[in-house]
Amino acid sequence: MAGRVSGFVPITSHSCAGWSARILRLVRSWNLHEIEVEGGSRSPVVLDSDEAARAVFIVLERGQSLGDHQVKEHAFVLVVEGEARVEAGDQALDAGPGTLCMFEPDERRSVSTEAGARILLLLAPWPGEGHYRGDGPS
Repeated sequence: MAGRVSGFVPITSHSCAGWSARILRLVRSWNLHEIEVEGGSRSPVVLDSDEAARAVFIVLERGQSLGDHQVKEHAFVLVVEGEARVEAGDQALDAGPGTLCMFEPDERRSVSTEAGARILLLLAPWPGEGHYRGDGPS
């Protein structure tokens, strides 16, 4: 899913012998309140992915969860909308909109919701060392 272009951001300016040029890059953006996802946690949406990070949007429907799991990357979980229960080890947090949780690589956690939640998951770097078995993605 490509991001929506919302404008240009100047990266740098150059001038030489009376001329100047600005190098621009597109700013990609997503309105996380408007993305529609069918199937809840069974249908995550990869918003962007490169060697620096992967951004994944997940809509948890009533009663759904991302059961006990771990990944090879640093994981940042942002509750965009709704309420989610985030558990790691012997700690639990009832997280509302705007709550950001960070997990170390291989740290086990679970995320669940009773009423539904919209979650942004950031994994960095992508893929983390040991994410794929063998030489690369399958």
